[in-house]
Amino acid sequence: MLKMQIIGNLGKDCVVNNVNGKSVINFTVAHTERFRDAQGNNQEKTTWVDCAWWTDRTAISQYLTKGKQVYAEGNPEVRSFTRADGTNGAVLSLRVREVQLLGAKGEGGVPVANSSYNTGTASAVPAGGDAADDLPF
Repeated sequence: MLKMQIIGNLGKDCVVNNVNGKSVINFTVAHTERFRDAQGNNQEKTTWVDCAWWTDRTAISQYLTKGKQVYAEGNPEVRSFTRADGTNGAVLSLRVREVQLLGAKGEGGVPVANSSYNTGTASAVPAGGDAADDLPF
């Protein structure tokens, strides 16, 4: 089994689609690594990952907006294709099993929605909300 985990920012708002009666949430996550090259120059490398999350828990889609920082976990897939000019290309995609909202871009991981969505449970706290307000005791 291959498993991939990514923490990054959403490149645009998610899209909820219905395919053969099942819901899928599509979103794109960008992960940027900063490093110094052999000459000591600062460099950046951004990797984009197309994510597809097949779930009936589409309520989270209102929080999956451009710039939000997320953690996504699932199975990686590489799709190959041929461009219009005849060159080959590949896209890294992730079949998502779990998503956690971490915050907005530039917030350093401060929770905006303290949510953990997986196949078992789901709960969401809107921006400005307090997770303690949702505790059953």
